[in-house]
Amino acid sequence: MHTYSLGKTAVQITPVGLGCWQFSRGQGMVGKYWPTLTSDVVTEIVRLSIEGGINWFDTAEIYGKGASEEALSAALAALRVEAGSVVIADKWWPALRTAGSIAKTFPERQKRMGGYPVDLHQIHQPFSLSSVTRQAREMATLVQKGLIQAAGVSNFSAKAMRTAHTVMASMDIPLASNQVRYSLLDREIERNGILETAQELGITIIAYSPLAQGVLTGKYHGEQDIRKTSGPRKWMKRFKPVGLAASRALVETLRDVGSAHGASAAQVALAWTVQRHGETVVAIPGASSVSQAQSNADALKLQLSADELDRIDQASRDAEARLTQRV
Repeated sequence: MHTYSLGKTAVQITPVGLGCWQFSRGQGMVGKYWPTLTSDVVTEIVRLSIEGGINWFDTAEIYGKGASEEALSAALAALRVEAGSVVIADKWWPALRTAGSIAKTFPERQKRMGGYPVDLHQIHQPFSLSSVTRQAREMATLVQKGLIQAAGVSNFSAKAMRTAHTVMASMDIPLASNQVRYSLLDREIERNGILETAQELGITIIAYSPLAQGVLTGKYHGEQDIRKTSGPRKWMKRFKPVGLAASRALVETLRDVGSAHGASAAQVALAWTVQRHGETVVAIPGASSVSQAQSNADALKLQLSADELDRIDQASRDAEARLTQRV
């Protein structure tokens, strides 16, 4: 399976990983966003992901107050996955904390992961009580001590990302990644300098919500009623009739392109995300069912042509403009 370099580090990851927010077991403030999954379902999702070629998993402290980390590590252990044979990305939650909390809470991350090493540790949000400079130094120190292989950030602006990069570079540690929202319906990073800065500095963009929380699968365009879906998605504009109308032509384009490859709209959307910008962008779709896990993994096999990438690109721009009323 072809892999991408994680920034300028030695870590190699598949273009598609697995986001593990759905493993939160319904715990904590953000854990209630998704239905609670049984341990057997989580294990099967992880198994299908690995067997399908995915080699990395993204979790976070805030996902169920550690429940996601525990569920992931339990699944890996149940499958007898050897420690170090997959890449684990974790995230530190900065709210009401100083940078010193990064080192203090890292042993808890290790404990929750049950012997599976954290390869990439990330600052989850840019709102710590400490400066970006202090946070970046603490993350770089974890790399220097050999506790992690790479350090990254999440939801950082271009300016904050550049600051973190400069601080870490002064310690001979590269800033590996910036995890941000990015999909065919969410292309703001192409306009606000984040993507351009990441490409300039050799920082990998990790795209979360690459399927726009399910819109790009097409299942809400007549197949499934969003009103029967748990969580707050049903109140978002993109899931209401006017939003679904705005994205319908894009979904039809995804389906049409997919028909030539025996692929679904979701798989085409994922392939576009990780192929449009070379190896700059990787994606971490979640999976709350085994079928979704299989679909994510199968997207790794899909190679889009330049013409197909361009066609999807234009349909995406049209849909995003309609959705945000820019035209």
